[in-house]
Order: sequence, then structure tokens, then C-alpha cells
Amino acid sequence: MTDIIKTNQEYAQVLKDVMKLRYEPVAIKLVKEGEEFPAGYEAPAEQMSHCQAVFKAKDGASFKMPFESHNCMVGASALGMVETSEKIKSGEFHIGIGMHDNVEAASKMINDRKVVPYKTIGEVVCPLKDASFEPDLVAIDDIPERIYWIVPLTTAEKGGRVEFSTSPFQCACEDVTAVPVCTGQPNISLGCFGCRKKTSMKPEELACGIPYSMIPGFVDHLKKFSEGVMTKAKRE
Repeated sequence: MTDIIKTNQEYAQVLKDVMKLRYEPVAIKLVKEGEEFPAGYEAPAEQMSHCQAVFKAKDGASFKMPFESHNCMVGASALGMVETSEKIKSGEFHIGIGMHDNVEAASKMINDRKVVPYKTIGEVVCPLKDASFEPDLVAIDDIPERIYWIVPLTTAEKGGRVEFSTSPFQCACEDVTAVPVCTGQPNISLGCFGCRKKTSMKPEELACGIPYSMIPGFVDHLKKFSEGVMTKAKRE
């Protein structure tokens, strides 16, 4: 067993045990143009969206997801795999769903979004405990009390406040993946229309994406919290 697998197993175990996560933390690695996919992961038998892959991974599945395995071009464009189409940029696609009063509002939602700032050819999505690579992000899905602990973990060292960005669409691809990649900070999402329609995300759950570079510090602080502040909090 390689050192990185052992490390990721430890990180996943601490996150699950101390935060009382109900599902596996998910590792997400965006594969840049010119890079090789990590070995040992298979593409799904059928195309799926990024959000479907992420929510299957929290239940134990692992996927190599080249661009050809993606069936959601809105998500793939947020992840740097393909240019955003004119139909999406113009608002024509999203206005048909019925959440915006006009095509201009739908267009502004898309044009204000964060997009991965480099070209990618796909991704690998799997439980963190099974990751044989250093992911870009770790995603978690759970009830608000569990997700709440991301805030004290983020502010433990330097204080301040934590800001989150979300929209009616693109929970897993933008909020949980592209935003942390662009900002270098965790981002919490209330979920989105697509996730709540196409995945196992429950009505009472939130999602969060955390840059992998922050996970070692989070794990160290969680070990302290587990013997300190968490013993004083209401936790069920």
C-alpha cells in the first residue's frame, strides 16, 4: 500500500468519525490536458453527470470520467472540459426550466459562475479512502450540523468570516468543485435542481467542497475538537 493511500485512508477515517459523516468523503481529481489518468479506475458503463458520479462515490463507487463519459455539458463546461455553448451562455437552456423570469436573468446566472481556469480532459471521482492520488478537492454531503463544522475548521487559524457562493443550479460541478478550485477556499452549497432531481441527495442535506491542501489542517484540528469543543456541542 502506497503512502498516499494510507494518508487518504487516515484523512477519510478522521473526517467520518469525528464529523460523524453518514457517507464517505469523496475525492475529486481534475485531469489536466497533457496529464495521464491515475491507474486503476474504470470508466462507467454508461454516461453520467459529474453530480451523479460524486453522489455515487459517497456510497462507495469509483469512476474514471473522461469527457466522453459525461452527459451534462453544463457541468462539463464548468469543469474546464468543454467550452460553454451559446445555448447555455445565452440563457436559452435554463430559461426553459422555469426558474427565471427572463432569458437575461438565466444568462446572467451562467455568465457570473466560476469555471475551472484550465483545460481538463476528465476527472477521477472516488471515495477518499480509496484514492491512490492527491485529489484537487474533497466533497462531503450531509445534514447541516455536520457541514457546519467546516466553518470553525476554516476560521480556526486566522479567524474572520466564511463566505459561500451558490445558485439554483450546479451544486456539484460549480459550487463544490469549480468554486473551491478558483478561490482556494471551501464552499458550501444548498444543493441544486439537478442534484435534487438526478442524485441521491436528500431534502435535508447540504454539500461542501474543500481544497485537498486544507485537509491535513482540518484533520489536525478535528482531533483537537473531538476532545474539546465537540464534547460541549449538541450532536446527534
